Amino acid sequence: MQKAKDVMTKEVITVRRETTIRDLALLFTEKRISSAPVVDDAGDLIGIVSESDLVEQDKNLHIPTVVSIFDWVIYLESGKRFEKELQKMTGQTVADIYSEQVLSVGPEAPVSEIADIMSRERVHAVPVVEGKRVVGVVGRIDLIKTMIG
Repeated sequence: MQKAKDVMTKEVITVRRETTIRDLALLFTEKRISSAPVVDDAGDLIGIVSESDLVEQDKNLHIPTVVSIFDWVIYLESGKRFEKELQKMTGQTVADIYSEQVLSVGPEAPVSEIADIMSRERVHAVPVVEGKRVVGVVGRIDLIKTMIG
């Protein structure tokens, strides 16, 4: 049974919170990647940023639905969600758009477990970590390569 360490890309391209949106877009296009782990100054995994996060900058802003009764305004949707959406759309750095909830696996994780995570969570890449340090990344293409090799 193949494991993460057998199929992962070992030369991982990471970004930091202070990476600009422009630099991130250049990195994605030049390196032909669709996501990148976000690491702190110690190199520890703190999140992930993807093409989807970049695309959200170009979408239309959804104004929350409100009901006005007398002098009260009642939001029918979460104000926090609107605030996060606005922050992503106006973001200037990775810190403004990345997701802190990142699913990762260890080097010994079976490929079948990684495939389950990708399918269930609809993610295109899963960082491989030892402790909190990124040692690799398994992308969908890495799993596809196991089918022919």
